[in-house]
Amino acid sequence: MTVDVITRDGSQVRVPDDAVDGLASRMRGALVRGDDPAADAEPCEVWNAMHVGRPALTARCSGTADVVDAVNFAREWGLLLAVRGGGHSVAGFSTVQDGMVVDLSGMRGVQVDPDRRLARVQAGALLGDVDRETQAFGLATPLGRVSETGVAGLSLGGGYGHLQNRHGLSCDNIVAAQVVCADGEIRTASAGVNPDLYWALRGGGGNFGIVASFTFRLCPLGPTVAFAGTFYPLEDLADVERRWRDHVVGAPDAVTSFVVSLTFPAAPGMPEVIHDRPVAVVGGLYAGDPDDGMRVLAPLRELGTPLFDLSQPMPYSVVQSSFDALFPRGVLRAYWKSQYLDALTDDAIDAIAARALDRPGPMTLVNTFHIGGAVHAVGAEETAFAERSSPFMVSFDTMWTDAAQDSEAVDWGRSAWQEMAKFGNGNVFLNFTGLADEPAQAGVDSAFGRNLRRLAQVKAAYDPDNLFQVNNNVLPAS
Repeated sequence: MTVDVITRDGSQVRVPDDAVDGLASRMRGALVRGDDPAADAEPCEVWNAMHVGRPALTARCSGTADVVDAVNFAREWGLLLAVRGGGHSVAGFSTVQDGMVVDLSGMRGVQVDPDRRLARVQAGALLGDVDRETQAFGLATPLGRVSETGVAGLSLGGGYGHLQNRHGLSCDNIVAAQVVCADGEIRTASAGVNPDLYWALRGGGGNFGIVASFTFRLCPLGPTVAFAGTFYPLEDLADVERRWRDHVVGAPDAVTSFVVSLTFPAAPGMPEVIHDRPVAVVGGLYAGDPDDGMRVLAPLRELGTPLFDLSQPMPYSVVQSSFDALFPRGVLRAYWKSQYLDALTDDAIDAIAARALDRPGPMTLVNTFHIGGAVHAVGAEETAFAERSSPFMVSFDTMWTDAAQDSEAVDWGRSAWQEMAKFGNGNVFLNFTGLADEPAQAGVDSAFGRNLRRLAQVKAAYDPDNLFQVNNNVLPAS
């Protein structure tokens, strides 16, 4: 008997049972075949329901040694390999049809050293796992805005979040990483050890190996923070966003703010005035004293006539999970696109508002993020993440549930992005990418800019045969 698996060149190889059984016997975690009923009981369901490819083999790793064995197996047999951390890849990179998946979702340990203000985080951890452990010590590291997002994909791709303007991106706070490279060797990447690999991991994605664990720098924060969350009528978005823009460009770095356009669901405990109503939510977090923060955030609550204002001091962990309900795992079909803007002009705001009022469905979001402070304090070539100057990013998070609407929804997302391109600077955020079946290098050139050449050299040093290619792929330099 054999297992038929897709290879990196698109062909198919028949892997004998004894080879598969040999890998299974070496692993402490489970090796699951695609035809095994256990494959239907995935411990980590992928987030985007558009991309639910069934792997021929899934290595459910329990630790770094399992990752080493899985990588060696995939390399020796030439298998097409995907890596799953939290399974939250919008573009579908968390799985692969008929290939092999290295599933890290069972590796969710978080160890906090409060004296050194460091946290060692396994690569299957979710944001909520990290926040729970670090907040026990009144500490945090910059992560995203949805607690069920995987730490690894978020951080390797940059990592925007509520603390970015004060403390930088997630990738900026990586102190070290333990990496299983394509040759099966375990390497440490830090400023003093393999510094080229360390540079590339901070924004270069999963191109250079499988990170088994990260060490993050922590900052004092919480457990209570000041949070602004004010709901305005969506038809007022253009005026509200103009006032928001004028305010945030001069706001202190302790403030990270955004505008989200959505149809708010009829959520229990929320007032009926916003139930199933299209709204613009102006959000902001102050990374500092909560009482000071509520005073500093007050202008975000006065940009128009609110429908509802939930602004208040609240636990940081609650802020981090407040948007979770909008992103249920395995339910939504999603196609996202982004644009960076050097200036948020009145014309750009009018275009954003028009699109927000003409979304293809209630679950689609139109977002504007303010970026500055610590994000811009890092040079464009200091890490692989090159976008260090744009003060705004606009994203169109097209989301729906009916597969029959795929074409219509994707077309809307693409057209909205193309329209916004005339206001953007041509750069995109790779974690907000569209379909995995678009060109493998889609957006890579614009996202990495001058860093792409150096990334290709690092890729050639650590993964010359492009074993790790199910990602926003950097090709190895020839």
